[in-house]
Amino acid sequence: MGGAALVGRAVRGRGYSLRDKYVVVAGGSRGLGLELAREFARRGAHVGLLARDAQKLRAAANEVAEAGGDRVAVLTRAVDLRDPEATETAIDELATELGGIDVLVNLAGTITVAPLKHLRLEDFREQMDSNFYTSLHATLAALPHLRRSPGARIVNITSIGGHFAVPHLLPYSAAKFAMVGFSTGLRAELARDGITVTTVTPGLMRTGSPYHASFKGQQEREFRWFLLMDSLPGLSISSQRAARSIVDACVRGDASLVVPAYLRIPIAATGLAPGLVNRLTTAANMLLPSPAPGGDAAHSGQELISPERTPAYAALTRRAAYRNNQFEGKS
Repeated sequence: MGGAALVGRAVRGRGYSLRDKYVVVAGGSRGLGLELAREFARRGAHVGLLARDAQKLRAAANEVAEAGGDRVAVLTRAVDLRDPEATETAIDELATELGGIDVLVNLAGTITVAPLKHLRLEDFREQMDSNFYTSLHATLAALPHLRRSPGARIVNITSIGGHFAVPHLLPYSAAKFAMVGFSTGLRAELARDGITVTTVTPGLMRTGSPYHASFKGQQEREFRWFLLMDSLPGLSISSQRAARSIVDACVRGDASLVVPAYLRIPIAATGLAPGLVNRLTTAANMLLPSPAPGGDAAHSGQELISPERTPAYAALTRRAAYRNNQFEGKS
């Protein structure tokens, strides 16, 4: 990285401290959202958590409060972020109780893994609702509050699947492509208001998400390959490390963050050699499970393989799932 880039980063982040800032995490009850909420609290920020499940929110709030200590306030609102009116009400209430909003983090969402033959129109609509419209609703509701905060931040968690389509993840990739476009355009639009938008492109992270994802087709085989890819050290990174990098990027006001850094290579290759990338993803698709009778039914990873039956290679992912509130009925 050149000297000018380093100076630019220093200038953007100079003087911006998270201590006593008010951070709202849309999708903060589990997974990376919970990990980010902990990290913001450790740095002295007051945190508001939004998610659908009130029980998981309570468990998450206790962990975030423990991470932040007595100086940090942690508030929650159980809300379906797919509902724009309910989202606006919840964010207005959090802003009132917290005393404002300085940072909004958008990462609510779900994952459906399946070959195209087992996908229906409602699968695509559900992924757009949960992975794009949730962030749009939260952003529009938070903007009046963010505009009153000098140096306000928005952090949008997208995905490597928003830069090139991943086989068996078509609805998810379509929603994340929309999210990447929205987030990058939003940074340009909001610059005049003094609001900095950071687009985060994560790849495989050990957050425990495979247990909460939905699988169709040869459901258990689909889950096993997803679990394997998500669990391999070197290919995936820990949720704690990812959270630290993302919060650092928020403080600096970076335009974008790719984590792990090696993902810059396939992103660049997609622009420079799209035909080659397409051939590689086509080859990868041939190795994935084919459609199967009865494959239209969806099952969560936890339903397919219980935590107790987790393969040894996925021990780190299982540990992350317990840490990050991913198992249904377990807190």
